[in-house]
Amino acid sequence: MIDPEIAAAVDFSLPPLTAAGIAERRSSGRIVTDAELTRGGTVTFSEEDADGVPVLVLRPSGSTGPPVLHVHGGGMVAGTRRSDLHVLAEWVSELGVTLVSPEYRLAPEHPHPAPVRDCYRTLTWMTRNGLASPVVAGTSAGGGLAAAVTLMARDLGGPDVRGQLLMCPMLDDRCETPSSHQFLDGTTWVRASNLTGWTALLGDARGGPDVSPYAAPARAAELAGLPPAYVDVGSVDVFRDEAVGYASRIWQAGGDAELHVWPGGCHGFDQLVPEAALSRRARATRMAWLRRTLYL
Repeated sequence: MIDPEIAAAVDFSLPPLTAAGIAERRSSGRIVTDAELTRGGTVTFSEEDADGVPVLVLRPSGSTGPPVLHVHGGGMVAGTRRSDLHVLAEWVSELGVTLVSPEYRLAPEHPHPAPVRDCYRTLTWMTRNGLASPVVAGTSAGGGLAAAVTLMARDLGGPDVRGQLLMCPMLDDRCETPSSHQFLDGTTWVRASNLTGWTALLGDARGGPDVSPYAAPARAAELAGLPPAYVDVGSVDVFRDEAVGYASRIWQAGGDAELHVWPGGCHGFDQLVPEAALSRRARATRMAWLRRTLYL
């Protein structure tokens, strides 16, 4: 059951995403304003070029803090470098981080590996430009891309990643977990939408034997040797079981993962209703992990 405070504030009647509806979904996305980015003058921002990838860089006013690479959500098919930052700009104002958000290319026009290559290119650009050893973070599809970038950094010998922060991550194209089948309607991202997103990214390869872990990180055969992870997801989320499974596999490989399943949380609840009590708890817990990872 969805948390009552969140359920009262969210419209769950929207139809599932279809291939024909991708353009409309893009045009109807939330527009994050300059005022939301600057948070009362505590944050400055600039548009920069990361080796051909447009990026938005948020900095604490008057300083440069430890870096975070954040990858936006949107089901692999929507979103911009401003997406999600109406809430996540608080990392800059309250923790003093420098946040870099790439405008990666979107499927289906740019299928795998274009999105993850753009994110990895941003990581290498950061390393060369005084923003080395970032936490790599992401929301939803961006959470999956953040996990993939972290795998690439491990497998390719760098750049160094200090931690991975995976928020309601989209990790598994096979869509076979119980939660993948459980949520067919009545929530914000349902099975049909998920199939649309993965098919846009992978085409006919989706669910087959030859999908790269850099497209779907749950496919990775080995999760040893990764930096500390923070994984969180709502209990009423199609991604719940793949997120729990990914954290569990990190533990099984001897790694460090902190896992939170927020009771009554639908997909993206903390950004849809940021002032709800459950959202505040989730954001505060996430920021505590980020503070420890960046400063201790």
